[in-house]
Amino acid sequence: MAKRLRTAVIGTGFVGRVHLEAIRRLGFVDVAAIVDPNLATARKYADEFGVERCEADMKSVLADPSIDAVEICTPNTFHAPMSKEALLAGKHVLCEKPLATSASAAAELVQIAAQKKLRNCTAHNLRYYPLVQHMRRMVEAGDLGEIIVVQGTYSQDWLLLDTDYNWRIESKENGASRCMADVGSHFCDMTEHVTGKRITEVCADLYTFYKTRRKPKGQIEAFAGKALPPDAYTSYPVDTEDMGTVIFRMDNGARGCYSASQVSAGRKNHLRIEIYGTKAGVAWNQERPDELWIGKRDSANETMIKDPSLLKGDARNFADLPQGHSEGYDDTFKQMLRRFYRSILDPSVTPEYPQFADGLRQLTILEAELASNQKHGWVEVR
Repeated sequence: MAKRLRTAVIGTGFVGRVHLEAIRRLGFVDVAAIVDPNLATARKYADEFGVERCEADMKSVLADPSIDAVEICTPNTFHAPMSKEALLAGKHVLCEKPLATSASAAAELVQIAAQKKLRNCTAHNLRYYPLVQHMRRMVEAGDLGEIIVVQGTYSQDWLLLDTDYNWRIESKENGASRCMADVGSHFCDMTEHVTGKRITEVCADLYTFYKTRRKPKGQIEAFAGKALPPDAYTSYPVDTEDMGTVIFRMDNGARGCYSASQVSAGRKNHLRIEIYGTKAGVAWNQERPDELWIGKRDSANETMIKDPSLLKGDARNFADLPQGHSEGYDDTFKQMLRRFYRSILDPSVTPEYPQFADGLRQLTILEAELASNQKHGWVEVR
């Protein structure tokens, strides 16, 4: 590709670093600027990644006509307003999930992006594991038969202790939901993406085990607060959930259930999805991403190891490395960003990535889950 694109990364936390590393691997996109309110942190990242420009505010970046796109990697409450500002400035936008803290705010972004005819992506990156795409193509090919059951979990333990802290715990920075918005949304997005079916009704039970937690007195990065001394904390009330369980119905009559937890001891990043049809079943675990269990009723079960030559044709281009060479979490960002930026270069390309409409979809499901928890009963996903 002769043309190179220029982008700016907004936010320098854990996921900001992941985005920076993924952009660097694309080969046709340059990071023009790094933005963070803490200019010293922005400068540290800029020096590390060889970026000349760093800013404390995104306004000057949006005013720069040489910058084609922005990637928003900030705390959740900034997602919608920053995305809106960037779209109105004529920039293509890739935003971390959740796209907003309300479905109404997300719907406005979908509308603006359509009006401005700008590329837009919500970072549901977990779709991009090669075997997740293989599962999707198996469903499309009818290998599983009619889908009747979906079940699984997304379990972590990084907030198990009352001294574990992250900005996501407090609704003022995160929004009304934490666990379900942060990881439950990944499960729901993967369920709909792989099966091609829609979740129509939910019945949810959400719970906060720690009504009060202890917060580090200084700023820390996500997943980095395990070794602070006892006098380094201050107490605060908690108003977001630690875990939740959901049973759901789908538009083809299938039934499902899943749990999401950030307090499950020993589970580091355990997204497991099981999809069962009238012919066969499949099960995949993010902690073992190169393995796919394929279940049969009347013959031996199989464990498929990721091998591009054995993937379904439409799934093959989601794997860059040969058999025996693992492709993991960071590779999912590379695959997503590659497709996003290529679609900017070629306006005729049909987006092969989750758009703002997909971010809106997950917020619609999330708000139904929150309403169901309050109601103690079934709620329709509208």
